[in-house]
Amino acid sequence: MDTENALNYSNGISLARSPFAVAKGQTGHLFILRRIVQGKYDMRRLGMLLLLLLGSAAQRAPGARAEPHRQEPSTAPQQSFQTTLTSTPLTVHLGQSSVELGGLWKFHAGDNLAWAQPDFDDSGWGAMDLTPPPGSADETLGISGYIPGWTARGYPHYAGFAWYRIKVNVLGPNRRLALKMPAEVDDAYQVFVNGQMIGSFGKFKGHHVTPYSTVPMDFLLPENSGNGLITIAIRMWMDSATPFNSPDAGGLHEPPVLGYASIIGALTRLDYDATEHFVVGGLVESMILFMALLMTLALFWLDRSEKAYLWLALVCLAALLINIIVISGQFTAWIGETLAVILTQVVLSPLQNGLWVLFWGYWFRIRKIRLLHGVVWPLVVLLMVGVAMLSPPLYGQHVPVQFGGLIDPFVLLLKLFIGVVFLAVVYLGLRQQRGEGWSAAPAALLIIVANYRSEMRLLHIPIAFPVGGGFVIQIGTTATVVSLLIITVMLLMRFFHSQRRKEQWKLEIEQAQQVQRILIPNELPRVPGLTIESEYRPAREVGGDFFQVLPTQPPGSALIMLGDVTGKGTQAGMLVAVIVGAMRAAAQHSTDPAKILHEINLQLCERRHTSATGLILHIDAQGKVTIASAGQLPPYLNDKEIEIPGALPLGTLPDADHSIVTFTLQPGDTLTLMSDGIVEAQDSNGNLFGFSRIDALLKSGASAAQIATAAQEFGQEDDILVLTVRRFAEEEVSLQTHGQRAAA
Repeated sequence: MDTENALNYSNGISLARSPFAVAKGQTGHLFILRRIVQGKYDMRRLGMLLLLLLGSAAQRAPGARAEPHRQEPSTAPQQSFQTTLTSTPLTVHLGQSSVELGGLWKFHAGDNLAWAQPDFDDSGWGAMDLTPPPGSADETLGISGYIPGWTARGYPHYAGFAWYRIKVNVLGPNRRLALKMPAEVDDAYQVFVNGQMIGSFGKFKGHHVTPYSTVPMDFLLPENSGNGLITIAIRMWMDSATPFNSPDAGGLHEPPVLGYASIIGALTRLDYDATEHFVVGGLVESMILFMALLMTLALFWLDRSEKAYLWLALVCLAALLINIIVISGQFTAWIGETLAVILTQVVLSPLQNGLWVLFWGYWFRIRKIRLLHGVVWPLVVLLMVGVAMLSPPLYGQHVPVQFGGLIDPFVLLLKLFIGVVFLAVVYLGLRQQRGEGWSAAPAALLIIVANYRSEMRLLHIPIAFPVGGGFVIQIGTTATVVSLLIITVMLLMRFFHSQRRKEQWKLEIEQAQQVQRILIPNELPRVPGLTIESEYRPAREVGGDFFQVLPTQPPGSALIMLGDVTGKGTQAGMLVAVIVGAMRAAAQHSTDPAKILHEINLQLCERRHTSATGLILHIDAQGKVTIASAGQLPPYLNDKEIEIPGALPLGTLPDADHSIVTFTLQPGDTLTLMSDGIVEAQDSNGNLFGFSRIDALLKSGASAAQIATAAQEFGQEDDILVLTVRRFAEEEVSLQTHGQRAAA
């Protein structure tokens, strides 16, 4: 085969090399026809493919020029072929088809807009072959027909501007021509035909370039560029950080395609269709992430106590934002590639890794969750800084390129260390929660696969699998989707279990409230000669404090009991019922506080693991007061604390001794009893209400309600109970009952 025939890309001989049959590595008309017969092309794609097939069939129509294609082995050395290319333009005869402009292009690093002119002498330039090597593929993207960039072909570490040029002799066109640019380029370009710019991808302002994630593009040639010789010049620009994303970055990774505008438009639409097939996994992942985000936010709104819902929502939000930015970049140029890299790789990806660790920490209810925060967030920030130093706009401009080899291993170690923390959290969770933990283990392992899929390539593990029809299964997408499905089931199971526990707890609270309604008097009994006031303010739905007032004989005497039981809810309510029942039963036989307290103590000791503090006092008609105490705070006589020796709480020992005190309540005296919730009230700084404030209130003559209000406003931590007994000399005694009692 002579040189002229070897360079003649006629309509007939370009079929085997033309990519228009299908996109991304599917070649041949028989393949298209077979897919149509099998019904695997939709009508929109079918219309475009028929248009392309008619274009190729036109080579057999009358008047169409066709030459037999014979492929002979070339014995000429490569250097002589490049020399011939310098003086001989590429000849293209267009019938109704398009031609892939593969083969040798002239290439030169640097920048000069004069290089776009058709009369520029490029004989001193090097050559760059844009013919896809046999069996070529981009393992990162999972596509075939990939041409390595200039960093892998004699220009290592070079970034910035570079030019491609080729002369094409177009024969026989009768309609407007267009040029389809590759969908895989690094990073931005401008296209010139005969010195006139016909289009660009990216924003060029002088020597400042804003790149975008590349999408299929085509540009109309000038109307006057038809039959004859044309010069195509492509001004490329690559960011200095791009080689860190791809080891063979730089320039064009597919050959441009020249043809009629209608054919080129159809090819571009097919490229978009192939892109849709390629990102369909990401779209599915995004939909699942969006649904998981809504579900976790709804669950957190229903159950604020479960923090794991919120952290999983943050994980889903970060992953969803990454997918939105990446997928939209496949179809639009709404966000610059530098900004996209900053958002996805510098900010959101490290953040997502850290959020996953914290989610599992909250899910497994790790005890030292604050320590986990202290470990994760510094690692995330360091990872962000490291990735930022290897990304635009820092890398190559503010961070020297030679430092990349030092920073890259550091970044890898940081990410791997976050993975180690992740596995440690999962291990601790499995030990703490064996049942629920083991069901979460598969999801946790899949998250590791999803987060470290790029590192898996270092072990030569494939991360993408073509499944036919242009669809590609990404291992990271699959791992994310499956793990989210598992986690969703786990979330719902935990939520329903939590709801059952809440219903059970609600029932217990209602039962305890019913008991408390009976045991806490709403109206105090009238006792001649005494004015009794009470103020009860529980800290929760059901309190542990209680009191009883029982009038006794002769008239003008009474038994009063005040106490605080351990525990809350139904358990506390039932214990109060036991104590009050024992008190009332014992009071039928004796009004001696010591004997009554002893009976209560015996019953609590028989029940085991129950205890309470308590105080019982008896006031007779002459004002004589007898007090028996079991660990309760001493009462106050007027504004002075009554000294009562310490004693063990009820339910501790069967033969425990209780403190006994007697004195006389003179007419006009006031006896004040209160629970420890008054003394233990705390403000926001942790200061206790304390005895000094109680003394001041009593000296000022504060009522039971005023004392309770002061403690509550200071900072209530526990139940508040205040009971005052005042003795009058008159026979007529007004009974005053004030206060707020919990409706139980």
